[in-house]
Amino acid sequence: MSLKEDLAKAFVTTQSFKWDQAGGFKLASGATSPFYVDCRVLMAHPGPRHLVAQLAFEQLKSLEFDCIGGLEIGAIAIATAIADEAYRASRRLEWRTFVVRKQPKDHGLGKLIEGAVKPGDRAVIVDDVLTSGGSVIKAVTAAREAGLKVERALVIVDRKEQDGRAKVEAEGLALFSLLTIDDLLTAHRVTGDR
Repeated sequence: MSLKEDLAKAFVTTQSFKWDQAGGFKLASGATSPFYVDCRVLMAHPGPRHLVAQLAFEQLKSLEFDCIGGLEIGAIAIATAIADEAYRASRRLEWRTFVVRKQPKDHGLGKLIEGAVKPGDRAVIVDDVLTSGGSVIKAVTAAREAGLKVERALVIVDRKEQDGRAKVEAEGLALFSLLTIDDLLTAHRVTGDR
């Protein structure tokens, strides 16, 4: 079994993926979908978190960039796991991490972006699930406004709904996804909902 298949199976076994054709699930956008994907639950498990890091590292290792991050809260675990894997796999890759707050702090320096970044850094934006592309675009916009050069984004799962990929690519980004909803449906059929 490949790492990709292992990760898709982990979504089912950790109950991070649900499929309900009849009732569906309400999304953050207000729309209803027959699929429920919860990467926060998945990333709470060390094994699946390591699979995410390994697969992401394989997709990103040949690219040149300085830092990796995205919107709070979901991107924190993803960016950290990937950066740690890159460092473990190759001591020469020290991808720093950052997080984009949903709104600037109302105290201290009032920053919207926290972490080890500076204007001119080349950044990769990460997110858990791509639906409409809104959270990826929000993170990209904030990072670019802070002076980061953002040309790439990576998501764990592309739901292939609401033209998310097209919207992200329209922002001038190359988009990588570790899995699509099709991979999760295949794993669901093979593994069964437990």
